[in-house]
Amino acid sequence: MSDRYSVLDSLLADRHTCRAFRPEPVPRADIEAILRTAQRTPSWCNTQPWQLVITEDPAATDRFRKALLEHAAGAAITTDIPFPAAYEGVYRDRRRECGGALYSAVGVARGDHAGSMRQMLRNYELFDAPHVAILTTEADLGTYGAVDCGLYLTSFLLAAQSLGVATAPQAALATYSPFLREYFDLPANRQVLAGVSFGYADTEHAANSFRTTRADLDQVVTWHSA
Repeated sequence: MSDRYSVLDSLLADRHTCRAFRPEPVPRADIEAILRTAQRTPSWCNTQPWQLVITEDPAATDRFRKALLEHAAGAAITTDIPFPAAYEGVYRDRRRECGGALYSAVGVARGDHAGSMRQMLRNYELFDAPHVAILTTEADLGTYGAVDCGLYLTSFLLAAQSLGVATAPQAALATYSPFLREYFDLPANRQVLAGVSFGYADTEHAANSFRTTRADLDQVVTWHSA
């Protein structure tokens, strides 16, 4: 196993979705370093369809957080790209395992609907992160533009991890895409895919105490040979 592979494997193993952040901001130079690394992401015909809006300082993040929470309190969910129609079989099982581990970590018992709602709203509080990035794609590029942006998102998460910056990729922010478009003055042809709350992890918080599992290779790979 090469040293380069070991570095990548370590980054993937150590990275997790951070659900509680410390308040101190990430230096602008470190954010730009993350972005420069992520910019090397491959894309179809080198189209590079990703664009981001980033709250540079905690004050800007707090203003957005407050506005988003107020909007989410009464607005209907509206996405630019359809969310999954259903979670069935193993996908349902994995989703439940993840949710169960989170709720167990933060002390939300099965059937505690108020507790579940409080934890769900943490998404719109950005988990107290000092920064958030809103990731968009070009509508005309369709599914493959979104796929390229998914590759970019992975690069962003791993580049952040390499600098000790914690991240929380959040499709939940795309549930109010028209609001995000208006708030950040996004062009009509930009489709909101997700947000990424980021900063430094509060390692003492219970929400950061669990890790999700991964399927074995024999569950996801079919070998074909002559």
